Amino acid sequence: MEHVKGAKHQEVRMLNRKSLDITGVSNVESFDNEEFLLETECGYLTVRGQNLHMKNLSLDQGLVSIEGQIHSLVYLDGSTGNKSKGLFGKLFK
Repeated sequence: MEHVKGAKHQEVRMLNRKSLDITGVSNVESFDNEEFLLETECGYLTVRGQNLHMKNLSLDQGLVSIEGQIHSLVYLDGSTGNKSKGLFGKLFK
C-alpha cells in the first residue's frame, strides 16, 4: 500500500477490550472514567467504557494509550452539534 504525501494516518489497536493504543491523536478534548474525546487526524473519536484511565499520553508522537473496560469507539461526523451534544449530555444527565 502506497502512502500519499499529506495523507491521514491513524492506527487503533485494542487488546481484549481492556487496552487501547491510538496513534494520530492531536489533542485530548476531555476525559473521565467513562468517556474520552480525542481529536485525531481522521476526526473526533469518542471512546466509551467503564473505569477508563490514560496509561500513556504523548501528543508529540500523537499517541494515547487507554486502559479499562472498553465498550465503544465512535467517530463523530465533524459537526459541532454532535460534539456539543455529547459534552452537554453529560452535564444534564
